[in-house]
Amino acid sequence: MINTPSKTDWREGRRHSAHEAIIDAAWSLVIEEGLAGLSLRDLAGRAGITAPTVYAYFDSKNAIYDAMFGRAATEFEVKMAEPYECDDPRELLVAIANRFSLFCTSSPTRYQLLFQRTLPGFEPSPESFAPAVRALAGVRELLVLNGITEERHCDIWTALIIGLVDQQISNDPGGDRWTRLIDESVNMFIAHCQPKRGSRKPGSRPARTKGIST
Repeated sequence: MINTPSKTDWREGRRHSAHEAIIDAAWSLVIEEGLAGLSLRDLAGRAGITAPTVYAYFDSKNAIYDAMFGRAATEFEVKMAEPYECDDPRELLVAIANRFSLFCTSSPTRYQLLFQRTLPGFEPSPESFAPAVRALAGVRELLVLNGITEERHCDIWTALIIGLVDQQISNDPGGDRWTRLIDESVNMFIAHCQPKRGSRKPGSRPARTKGIST
């Protein structure tokens, strides 16, 4: 017996196709004009539809940004979940930092949408943000494998890697002046964060001793 699609299925498929076509056009536009350059009129022209048709699928410009964020976050999750050719915890951390860097520098506009607050008033929905959260959870697991569990160290990691990526995109686009420092930076980070035998706990004070302190 052959199952034929119902009218509802056909309409949903057509709507999904139109939705994706608008997002394709939006990405094409912002790559040329920047995120702030997204104009609904220009978007409609790029997609080959009218502006009112855009509103039939998205009720606001932020809704379009949200759909764009969701696609970019999904791409991020898929890329970060690809298998690695090593299994040593330290090597894995270096590898994932380099993969993150390549993902970001390959599309600065996508990087800005995902990791910088460049759009006033825009916040991604929980649904669109979820893939990015899952991807970052995988990074957290690799930090734990390297004995790095303190929240402040996770914050240092984020600042370190994104800082290198941001410097690269801002000051040497297409080059490697900062991204080539990732391996060295990760090794320094691990050496700093891993617990050392006989070291005092953060915040503890040395015992008072008599005599003159220097």
